[in-house]
Amino acid sequence: MKNRLSRYKGRSGPQLLAVLLAAASIFLSTSVGAQGYGFAAPGNYGVKIYKTDYTLYPFVQVYLRTFDSQMQPLVNLNEMNVGLMVKGRPYDPLKRQFGIQSIRKREEATRSVIVVDASKSMAGKPFDDSRRAAVRFIESKRPQDEVAILAIRDTKNGFDLVSEFERDGTALVRRLNDIKPDGLKTRLFDTIGAAMQMCAMSGQGSVRTGHYIVSCSILVMSDGKDEESSIRRDELMTRISNLEIPIPIYSLAYSKIDQSHFKNLEALSKNSFGIYYVVGETTERMQRIVEQVQNIIQSDYVITFRSYIEPDGERHNLKVGIEFPSGSGKYMSDDTYFEAIQPPPIAPIQKALKALNQKIPPVPSGNPYWETSDSAMSIPTGTPAQ
Repeated sequence: MKNRLSRYKGRSGPQLLAVLLAAASIFLSTSVGAQGYGFAAPGNYGVKIYKTDYTLYPFVQVYLRTFDSQMQPLVNLNEMNVGLMVKGRPYDPLKRQFGIQSIRKREEATRSVIVVDASKSMAGKPFDDSRRAAVRFIESKRPQDEVAILAIRDTKNGFDLVSEFERDGTALVRRLNDIKPDGLKTRLFDTIGAAMQMCAMSGQGSVRTGHYIVSCSILVMSDGKDEESSIRRDELMTRISNLEIPIPIYSLAYSKIDQSHFKNLEALSKNSFGIYYVVGETTERMQRIVEQVQNIIQSDYVITFRSYIEPDGERHNLKVGIEFPSGSGKYMSDDTYFEAIQPPPIAPIQKALKALNQKIPPVPSGNPYWETSDSAMSIPTGTPAQ
């Protein structure tokens, strides 16, 4: 955050005012960039807050995913790109009360569920290529990240649980290699529904960052054909739309025989803040695609800020705006909330609080917000009000 403030040094009054006005414009916008989970208009970008953690109050951590019109993450964001508003009042960036980091450089873990189509129609090269892609996905994860594996099967539930969430990549690959493509029916929707349930029920872990789960995604490799699932596609779509925390579905659609069912995967991915990849018959691309998916998962950001609201057990509104590129006037925002609660006197929590207090010490004035008397929120003389 010190690097961020050094950028203001040497700027003239009008230059600094221009920077603050650009940041202010984030909050004056009425658009919200997360509508529809992951839609960004051509030439635009979006932002989605998917988790807000206030375990370490007064420090609040906001986890978010960014994406451009190609659904690729925005890179190299820093505090110059961020606007923060609590209960309608914008934070003054010059007071150093918030920071942003990529989770790639942090210890929090992610979770992913791989759904493998093990039906007979996939036997041969398509299945071998999908298994190699799954191995590459596992190899691309960070040591703390966890992966589970479901195989679509002719069982009572329509799938086999090949592996629970596991960090050990060697164990995951060994279990993956035990899967045989001998299924007679493909209960795709039931299996994806089970993957969603695994994500939704996964605990956040302990306060130690290496055990804290910040997101969960689903990777599906299939031809999209569903046979006799107990839930219909529209029911699954409704479940996805009603999720408070999005669970992105990244689908790799491939088939040597029939591509008419690809639309099932396309619909699920687009509705879930995920990405739909058409592999078709050329399955060699699959390894590069799963590397791209891992890059997206690991490119999420976390914004940490110090709140100045006394613990009252109440919910308080929070808006985060991202301006990209910085100073461009192009911005999107998303809303969430946090609860002002006093953390329990547990040793790991107190240790984490001490570390955060050193990184973001309280501002002497006790006011982290822009002050109308000396900020861009007041209209200077000679500048017409808009």
